[in-house]
Amino acid sequence: MKVLVLNGPNLGRLGRREPEIYGTTTHAELADLCVGWGRDLGLEVEVRQTNHEGELLDWLNDAADDATPVVLNAAAWSHYSYAVYDACAQLTAPLVEVHISNPGQRPEVFRHTSVVTPHAEEVVVGHGIEGYRLALERIARD
Repeated sequence: MKVLVLNGPNLGRLGRREPEIYGTTTHAELADLCVGWGRDLGLEVEVRQTNHEGELLDWLNDAADDATPVVLNAAAWSHYSYAVYDACAQLTAPLVEVHISNPGQRPEVFRHTSVVTPHAEEVVVGHGIEGYRLALERIARD
């Protein structure tokens, strides 16, 4: 089964961006880990990252059309993007939301309810990079 792991803005800077919050694993290393974890679970994982909301929306729309499961870390867009909300509403295959940090323990600006959550089968929060493994395991159980 093919699974998309989609990452939103600034996640391409993992390993350099606030390592005390997001850790030292780079996005390239995260992608390699996800592909390996997926392989071990019998999944074909493709990892993508974008800083452009329209591109993420196109990927979500394609996933909806193809009934492809998605692991989504929409990053900042999780907190305010109605476009991401609408795109996630179209998904018929499993959607698992991931947050590397725990937004509930971050400054007030991050504590708003995620627009992705109402459409996700599960939300993985605050497990760092391991959260992606947990999300892929959840997809593999379906």
